Amino acid sequence: MKYNELTSTIKAPLFSRNDLAFSAYKVHDYQLSLWVKKGYLIRLKNGLYAFRREMEKLRAEQIAFLLCQPSYLSLESALAWYGFIPEIVYAFTSVTSRITRTFENPFGRFIYRHVKSELLWGYVEMKVEHGPYLLAEPEKALLDYFYLNMGRINNEDDFKSIRLNPEEMKKTLDRKKFFKYLEAFGVKKMEKLARQCLP
Repeated sequence: MKYNELTSTIKAPLFSRNDLAFSAYKVHDYQLSLWVKKGYLIRLKNGLYAFRREMEKLRAEQIAFLLCQPSYLSLESALAWYGFIPEIVYAFTSVTSRITRTFENPFGRFIYRHVKSELLWGYVEMKVEHGPYLLAEPEKALLDYFYLNMGRINNEDDFKSIRLNPEEMKKTLDRKKFFKYLEAFGVKKMEKLARQCLP
């Protein structure tokens, strides 16, 4: 396969090795590596590529969804999205039922934290031009954070260090849904943390 054949075959800004398997052309790994080296392609991870010329059409949130499935953006990324924490978040954090892992590519740093598959719910689909991504509901994002960080939240100072915005939480969180989701986690230690968010 020549590069112009690749661009005429793949119409989307990104593609996987599987997408190429259905084309009439055969592409070799060395060709993909060469096109990455020449700057035509960006390797997002092994087997997943984006056209550099189309980079501005893609959002990092979409990349986060595609790098590891099943997953959805949560934790610090979602807390910042909802205005629950003041910090600018420099990595895209998601939860997944797969192993904890990290990817880095030109779109940023992508962190995936493991939860058991029974906790992989409580998200909404966000639609953007070149494909959707999943974002935790505000209630689930906060509870995911407590669930995965309980070991380092042991006293009032630890809780204050998260710098949660009580006004924004009160305005955004659905109290009934929040405590229903809390119950589904079934973790006693989380109850005290949750009640500090919605007394």
